[in-house]
Amino acid sequence: MIAIYPGSFDPITLGHIDIIERGCKLFKKVIVAVLRNPSKTSLFTIEKRLNQIRYSTEHLPNVEVASFDGLAVNYAKMRQAKVLIRGLRVLSDFEKELQMAHTNKTLSSEIETVFLATSNEYSFLSSSVVKEIAIFGGSVDHLVPQHIAIDIYKCYDKTQPILNQK
Repeated sequence: MIAIYPGSFDPITLGHIDIIERGCKLFKKVIVAVLRNPSKTSLFTIEKRLNQIRYSTEHLPNVEVASFDGLAVNYAKMRQAKVLIRGLRVLSDFEKELQMAHTNKTLSSEIETVFLATSNEYSFLSSSVVKEIAIFGGSVDHLVPQHIAIDIYKCYDKTQPILNQK
């Protein structure tokens, strides 16, 4: 069975990768689907995010990385996927994601949403948190893969986090 893990992944975090790795154990194929959203200002271009995710998941043979426009449920149907994977960190995520799952069901009754609870060590983690820490000079080395941390520091004109400088 094919599953879609949709998101903006700007940037992809270790929490996202944890969900992808666990999804790979449940499904024959996981397509990490990066949303093209021209109305949203992104830290990284769509091409950069696709490459970052490919590099971060190259150890997973049943992962495909692609981009899409529009509704995730329509993309899932186009790719013949039966499942959307969503990660849940806290109760507020559940409320939002459950509402989205019900909405998706009204759009396509054959697509199911599977919720994976985030591992404890990533329960606070989001792409927004990573960007905010980096903006203010903190280290994101423990929150994202190393190659992405380097890219983030470059975006904010830092070669390393302020906390690690001598």
